[in-house]
Amino acid sequence: VQLVESGGGLVQPGGSLRLSCATSRILFEFGDMGWYRQAPGDQRELVATISPRGVTDYGDSVKGRFTISRDNANATVFLQMNSLKPDDTAVYYCNAKLGGFSQWGQGTQVTVSA
Repeated sequence: VQLVESGGGLVQPGGSLRLSCATSRILFEFGDMGWYRQAPGDQRELVATISPRGVTDYGDSVKGRFTISRDNANATVFLQMNSLKPDDTAVYYCNAKLGGFSQWGQGTQVTVSA
């Protein structure tokens, strides 16, 4: 089982980026999908999660700026990031959880800098 992430990069403060995470059909249809991030020297933290039924949850620092969504036809989860700040700079990881199983992607770097 693999999680294939894409969409990271360098963006100016106030800009936008969209991350994508493609996974297997079984994980996508039955598992909770999410994005987490880790900045240098910090612990990994929740960014957003979405359940198979589309119920979402967000970390406090991204509420109102980030949106997680699902593309059911392509078993892909997106993270739309708007109004980006330098504090959003981190490696972003896609995660899938199904029962006791948890799978992480390889991570994609997001850098917010002028």
